[in-house]
Parts: sequence; C-alpha cells; structure tokens
Amino acid sequence: MKKFFLLTLAMLLMTAGMAVAEEGGLEIGLDYRFRVDSLKGTVQEHYSIMQGLFDPTYAGTPGHDIKNDTIFMNRLGMNLKANPVEDVSMKARLVMYKVSGHETAGPATGSYFMDRFQVMDGTSGHVPQDNVVRVDYAYATVSNIFGAPAWFSVGRRPSTGGAPTNYRQNNEKQGTAGIPGIMVDMAFDGMTLGYAPDIDALPGSYIKLCYGRGFETGLQEKSASLKDTDFYGLNAALYDTETTHVELQYQLGVNIFDAPSDGMIVSAPASTSMPGVTLDMNAPVTTNLGDIHWVGGLYTTKISNLNLFATAAMSKTDPSGNTNMFGYGMLNDGPGKDKRTGYGVYVGGRYDVVKTGTKIGVEYNHGTKNWIGMVPAGDDLWTSKLGTRGDVYEVYVIQSLNRKPIAKKGEAFVRLGYQYYDFEYTGSNSWIGASSKISELTMASPQLLSPVDKAQDIYLTFDVRF
Repeated sequence: MKKFFLLTLAMLLMTAGMAVAEEGGLEIGLDYRFRVDSLKGTVQEHYSIMQGLFDPTYAGTPGHDIKNDTIFMNRLGMNLKANPVEDVSMKARLVMYKVSGHETAGPATGSYFMDRFQVMDGTSGHVPQDNVVRVDYAYATVSNIFGAPAWFSVGRRPSTGGAPTNYRQNNEKQGTAGIPGIMVDMAFDGMTLGYAPDIDALPGSYIKLCYGRGFETGLQEKSASLKDTDFYGLNAALYDTETTHVELQYQLGVNIFDAPSDGMIVSAPASTSMPGVTLDMNAPVTTNLGDIHWVGGLYTTKISNLNLFATAAMSKTDPSGNTNMFGYGMLNDGPGKDKRTGYGVYVGGRYDVVKTGTKIGVEYNHGTKNWIGMVPAGDDLWTSKLGTRGDVYEVYVIQSLNRKPIAKKGEAFVRLGYQYYDFEYTGSNSWIGASSKISELTMASPQLLSPVDKAQDIYLTFDVRF
C-alpha cells in the first residue's frame, strides 16, 4: 500500500507539472559540456609583494615556466522560461561547473590574474568550481508597458556571453537582453528599462537603460566612507536584422571596489613551526578607488555563410585618490589621481560549411596599456581574453555530430581550439595599480600578481543541448 501511495503521488505531481507547463508556457532546456584544456605559459621575473610580506629572506622571483598538461571540467546547465500572466515572462538558468577530481576552484584559479584569483560574485557559474548547482541568471520582464513597445526587467541579469563572443560558443546572438561582450561579460544583479520604436529605416532598433549593483556594503557605521558600487549603462541597437547588427553603448561604474567584491583570500604562513602550511585570511573590500567610464560599439554582418564582426571600446578612469591595503590606487601606484585611458579591439569571423556541419573561426583582440574591460566571466581559462593588455590570437573548429534531432532544439558538437596570449603590460583584467611593460620587469619590480608574459591554451569541448 505504501508503494502504491508513493507511485500515485508521483504521478499526480508529474501531471500537475505538465499542466503548469502547458498553461504557463513553461519551456525547459538542458545543456552539458565536457571540456579539457592543456595550458602552458611563462612568468616574467618580478618581486612578489605578498611573498615579501611574510618572508624576510625573499629576494625576488626569477622568470619561470608554468603548465597544466590536462585539466578536465564538466558543466551542466538548465534553462527555464515561462509566461505566467499576459505580458510577463520569467527566465532563469541554473548551472553546475566543476573541475574534475576537485571540489574547489583551486586548479582553475591562481595568483596570475585578478579575474581568476578566486571565484567571486561576477564569475560565479563561469569559473569551474565544484558540483553545487548555482543560479546563473533569474529575472522577470514586463512588456507592453502602457500599451507601448516598452519593457521593464529586473533580477540576476543575462549579462554574460554577449555578441560577438557567441560565435565561438556556437550560440545564437542574445535578443534585447544582450550586451556587447567586449564591454561587459560579468554576472550581476540589476534592472533594465527598454523601448523598441518601429522605424522603417532602422529595423529591429531599440534603446535601453541599464542599472546593476556590483558591490553591496551591508550594514556599517553611519560615518563610514565605504560606498556601494553601481553600474549604469545606455545601450542602443541602431540596426538589427538576420544579417546585420549595429550597436552602441556607454556605461559608467561608480565607486569601484578595491578587491574582489566578496573579499580577497590572502594566504600567509600559519606559523614558523609548520613550514609549508598556510593560513587563508579574507581581506574584504575596504575602500572605493574611483569611477570608470566606457564607450564602445559593435558591428556584425553575415555574407552567405561567412560571419564577420568588429567591435571596439574605450575605458577612462577617474580615481578617487584612495588606495587598497597594499597602497595601490586605480591605475596608480599610490594615492595619485592621474586619469588613464585605454582601448580594446576585437575582430574576427566564422565560416560555416553547411553541408558537413563544420564551422571554422579566427579571432584577434588587442588591449592597450591602460585598457580595462569589465569581462571577468569570459569563457577562457587563463584569463578573460577581452580584458588582455596585449594581443590574443584564437582559431577553432566546430564540428556537428550531424545526428537527427529527437528533442526540440537538440544538437551535439565538438569544438577544438587554440589560444595564444602575448601580454605586453601587467594588470590584465584589473584596475588596481599602474600598468608596467612586462619585458622591462626585474626581480626588484614589485607586483601584486605574478606577471605572465606568454601563454597558450589548447582546448577541446563536447557539447550536447536540447
């Protein structure tokens, strides 16, 4: 009787779930990825500030090679979409991204780049970690506001994987929720107000105002000077058709934090009697280093089976004069208020061989000495390539398994790629401290993170989606 009762209850729950799916327009999709990378690189000689704090005999670190012959990863994602009431939609993505043979992000992070120093709020679900299922995004949207072609959306934003990074991921371009990938590739919580006018000369055009909270101070004394970090954006898609997309964006980051938003784990010797044993301490955000302005644009086009793109952006700092716990300000060594301007460009293309299901892509991006991209969630193991100060070259081949889809939107493919990083200046994907030419560093040059000079990544993925 007990088994019969449990079976009946399970059938009722399944039936109820199916009814909700039909009445609410619920759509469920799954995706799985297996990935393996082979990494190698070289570190320029330098003086590590952190090591020097705890080791009085330390005289500097000579140049050396680093590598990880193979690192395996598994990622599982669930995509949910529902329309519970008229003109209201909900979307969510849950994701587990795990390093094989480990229950921490340790093998995928390190003391080389700020965006891969540790997992933080902006990279949660995008840097391989453990087998915990996390919320990548979850938001609700109200459309047709006052009968106009306007919408308001709030929640954990779909602010990662924006165009044109979707080409190498073998994804379709995001709709009106997308953001240029060279300017923002970061998970955050916020809201958007958008408007899509019907203009014959500008098909598919829309404009939207965006807001996001990048760091929350929490309760503190009324006299405290630490402020929340907020981001504001104005995005305009001037032209959006199946073959051509033109987009412009301005964004502003206010009161930028001086450490990863969830704090920075600093390792120190536990005691002199236990050599090789370290104690991890969390160094929280303590001050605001200033503001950063960005402006950029994106152009994509499709000519037959050839997809081409070009995107560029400028960043400009406005330092507050404050410094972090190590005495560094915003692109200044010390409390200086010198404003720095940087530029980033990203170009490439992908040719699709429809007959064989093969896609061949080539990409190149360059960042200048003071370029800052808010892109820590980029799908790259070394560091998010679009925040690099220097050059990155990438080639890849995507091959579909060419099997008949059984599930809706079912597909399976493999992707083989190669990345080559040529770092010219220190501080890629960071705004802390002045940027230095890597080739000029010596064992007396103080550095917060180990300066990587050259790096390579050969990767292979196997993706299944429906």
